[in-house]
Amino acid sequence: MSVPVAGLPPRLALSAFAGAGRFCVLGSGAARWRGVRAGHRRGLSDLHLQLVPSQGFRDSPSWLPKYRSEPKSYVTSPKLATTLVQILKKERKNPDQLFLECNPGPGILTQALLESKAKVIALESNRTFLPHLESLRKKVNGKLEVVYCDFFKMDPRNFGMVKPPIMISETLFRHLGIEAVPWSEDTPLRVVGIFPAKNEKKILWKLLYDLYSSTSVYSYGRVELNMFITEREYEKLVATPKNPHLYQALSVLWQVACKIKLLHVKPLEQINKQVGQNMCLIQLTPLPNLFTENLTSVNYDVFFHMLKQCFMKRHFKLMDHLQLLSPVNATAILKQIEKHGDMKITDLYPQDFKQLFETIECSKESCRWLFDDCMEEMIM
Repeated sequence: MSVPVAGLPPRLALSAFAGAGRFCVLGSGAARWRGVRAGHRRGLSDLHLQLVPSQGFRDSPSWLPKYRSEPKSYVTSPKLATTLVQILKKERKNPDQLFLECNPGPGILTQALLESKAKVIALESNRTFLPHLESLRKKVNGKLEVVYCDFFKMDPRNFGMVKPPIMISETLFRHLGIEAVPWSEDTPLRVVGIFPAKNEKKILWKLLYDLYSSTSVYSYGRVELNMFITEREYEKLVATPKNPHLYQALSVLWQVACKIKLLHVKPLEQINKQVGQNMCLIQLTPLPNLFTENLTSVNYDVFFHMLKQCFMKRHFKLMDHLQLLSPVNATAILKQIEKHGDMKITDLYPQDFKQLFETIECSKESCRWLFDDCMEEMIM
């Protein structure tokens, strides 16, 4: 399978990096990074915010086509790009990082990354930008490669035959020579990007399923995401029982799975006609101890189901929920997790939910718990 690159023949996907980290993809040939240790193959996703007239972000150039779909915006301020690179480089001391940058657009952030001595693979989903990025590639001595790919549409769950910009991560990573590392090791890839505003929640859920099932990019290890997200969604991700109007299953799942760190806040005006909206650059780093003997990439879907049921009936008491999980011994479970049965289920913190799930899973009755609820959902 070829990986289309701007300005190159269809059968020539990626030209070679210079030096020890040399790699290429020729038609369907198996290309590899050579001489670059897996631990140094860092990656970044894309930085493309909504188009708004705000400092550091401006309308895309007039030569861009006018699409009917949701418009995109890109970092167009060199000063902002430099700030973002300083933040990202500060998080990792390795000077020779590899960034997988998605939808770089005009390449302002790309250039800032290159000036910091990083190597960049740009995943761009808009063909219009490809010639410009290819022109930039020719000026930087093999430190930049360009791939026609949409990170946010990678590995669709229901797919037949896919074609760029939709791609399968296994195919892409094989061509890039990126190898999987054990979950306990350091992050094999760093991904930076901006969630499309209209699809934030959908993308967050897809990434959760990929993360807990260890599929897609997470089949390569604890891939770190550095993403711009609306302030509204960020508040939901970090919500706890102290924020009952924001606290939800999504909050629990992300906090159980990742260390969530706020890196930068950028005010944007008139985003989606909402005055005063902010965009938050957050870092989502999967925890090395996410998976245990009782929470695995095999039974994670039961954990998801339990949480959805709990938050659908958020005013129920903990004892009420446990009694619904026939044949679970509610009294014994409460004793083991040291919680009172009359507390509201949504008073549990994320790690409490994980402890509850693992306690039920290791109990003798665990073979049938949630069975009735699952069957009822299937019948309905």
